[in-house]
Amino acid sequence: MAPYLETVKSFADVPITDAGVDTLAFLEAAQGVVGLFDLLGSAAFTAVQSDLKGNITKVRARYDAAPEKSTTLELLVVNEKGEKKRTATEGLMWLLRGLSFTCKALQAAQANPTEELAAAFSKSYESTLKKFHNFVVKGIFSVAMKACPYRADFYSKLAADPAGGPSVPADKLNEELNKWLAALAAIVTRLEDFYEKGGHGKGF
Repeated sequence: MAPYLETVKSFADVPITDAGVDTLAFLEAAQGVVGLFDLLGSAAFTAVQSDLKGNITKVRARYDAAPEKSTTLELLVVNEKGEKKRTATEGLMWLLRGLSFTCKALQAAQANPTEELAAAFSKSYESTLKKFHNFVVKGIFSVAMKACPYRADFYSKLAADPAGGPSVPADKLNEELNKWLAALAAIVTRLEDFYEKGGHGKGF
């Protein structure tokens, strides 16, 4: 085993070409975000995790059904456009929202070393997911935000080697995390623009 960020695919390693964002590499990196919520260690985040997992599964199912038409996320969406149910297109849209929420929360935590995670996640929720949620879901997320662990506990888990090896030094952890988040933010922005320009989110 190794510290968490060394065990998952970084968004910085997801290939992006003229044809778009590599589907399989992106899904592998997104799976790493699901695992990140295990480190946050609160049962209140189960709803967030299951949402991310469910949407990864929808995109993956489309890839498995039509791999040659789904090599990039952009191609997958374009090629699903003519179909009655655009399950993967909707799944990817929600997956991007969940990733944006996580990314902005952690970027805020990185930018404000004295801010607790509960504040960073709450602010991020206000600016990303909240507008898409009904009263019940807002309540679930409100509980989750309050259940965030202390900042120091989360960062020590992120740095730790579960097998008992040395922890990652703080400067290296910050460098890796910032790189991971910057690449994730760039992919989310790129795909949000793609959805907006192509009208791919209409009808959901």
